[in-house]
Amino acid sequence: MNRREFNKATLAAGALGTVAAGTAQAAQHETANSPMSKSPFKLKYAPHFGMGKEHVGRGNFEDELQFFYDNGFRALEDNRMMLRPLDEQKRISKKLDQLGMEMGVFVAFGIGAFGSRALSGNVLDIQLVEENGVVSTRTVSPAPRRNERDQEGVRAMLKAHCERAIETAKRCNAKWMTVVPGAIDASLDREYQLLNVVDHLKYMAGMFEPHGLVMVLEPLNFYNHPNLFLERVQDAYVVCKMVNSPSCKILNDLYHQQISVGNLIPNMLDCWDETPYFQVGDNPGRKEPTTGEINYKNIFKVMHEKGFTGIVGMEHGIMEKGKAGEIRLIEAYREVDDFS
Repeated sequence: MNRREFNKATLAAGALGTVAAGTAQAAQHETANSPMSKSPFKLKYAPHFGMGKEHVGRGNFEDELQFFYDNGFRALEDNRMMLRPLDEQKRISKKLDQLGMEMGVFVAFGIGAFGSRALSGNVLDIQLVEENGVVSTRTVSPAPRRNERDQEGVRAMLKAHCERAIETAKRCNAKWMTVVPGAIDASLDREYQLLNVVDHLKYMAGMFEPHGLVMVLEPLNFYNHPNLFLERVQDAYVVCKMVNSPSCKILNDLYHQQISVGNLIPNMLDCWDETPYFQVGDNPGRKEPTTGEINYKNIFKVMHEKGFTGIVGMEHGIMEKGKAGEIRLIEAYREVDDFS
């Protein structure tokens, strides 16, 4: 039996044992004799909910977190945490605390706002809405005219987002929050847009700093997300230097940067001092490492050698369906994490 087959068999035994036992405690017992499953990874990879649903069922947050922990993961990402009902946030936070797992990013500003020109153009075209304890971002109706600037209105909207994000972070013991600055405003020169974005981010950073929270700016690729203000990690680096705050840093999603720029390791190192957080996904397809063209083993080796102790978010899908796909996912991370 070769190494990959051995790993797969070992993971399958642990994961299938979880289902047979039917409880999180039994899942831990079933994987206790499996060092390949139980041992933590060298880097702090963070799966998201749904990556263990075939083994524990959808919506079983506590069991899924236990499944992640039993297979070596020590962090969680949940982009939608701020949008979840309070009882779900509290359940997730309690289990994370019990396991000693870290909470990674949730989206503080971005979901529902990719097309917004609020930051780049001072156009109040989105608003924060709360219904039955669930928060969402919605388009303002009627839509403002193209050149209708409303800096005060935008500031009030950002204040509401930041206040909600602070509450969520405290409730979930989180530190990192994703911010996507939205779309370009074609009616303004790039330089004026840059100044607007930096000005608003300074305001947001001022709200986060007293709480020790950090918004991480995520550049997204032009192919899947056209016309966004931030596409390249180099641009995010310039913005962070201009904001000049410990609460405004970079989220370097290497999937997006492979499409937008390439040259991943040199760009990663050039922006290292402003980058406390990474996300990954292979290209093409945005699935787990080893399914595309990106050599994540080399990238993770460089990160490890640099002494990176932050979180690496697993911001991607799974190539194979069913339980076999979840097993292969874990096996892939064991493969790329073996860079000694």
